[in-house]
Amino acid sequence: MSTQLVIPVQPVVSAATSEEEQLRLARFKNYHPPTFSGLASKDAPGFLGERYRILHTMCIVETIRVDFTMVQLKGAAYQWWRADVLVRVCSPDPLGSVVREVEQLRWGTMSVLEYVVRFNDLSRHAPVLVSTIRERVCRFIEGLSKEI
Repeated sequence: MSTQLVIPVQPVVSAATSEEEQLRLARFKNYHPPTFSGLASKDAPGFLGERYRILHTMCIVETIRVDFTMVQLKGAAYQWWRADVLVRVCSPDPLGSVVREVEQLRWGTMSVLEYVVRFNDLSRHAPVLVSTIRERVCRFIEGLSKEI
């Protein structure tokens, strides 16, 4: 009987370090920015557009935009973000492991929607493998058609 080590993962949250940043965050929240949970029924382009409009209006620079956007993520979208940060921080070769995952991704027992979401998540981090629409489509179909 093998035992599996389970390491609890604490949310990675970067706190506002200055009073000015805390005031900006409060102002940002006053705009009532939309939240995003990552569910298929949510409008990702609408979320991103509204987020950009508010941050641009407030003249928030790019480095702070990531922190402000993280506050808007809920549910599955927040879990994805947290896992993505942990991979970047903990993995000795995050790009190499993502490239391998894209190359080895197979439809298998996933639903088509799960496969699409996984493919999109991975390919976002390995643009070298899907730099053209043709490469993206070919790699997507390849993963659908190969055995596990």
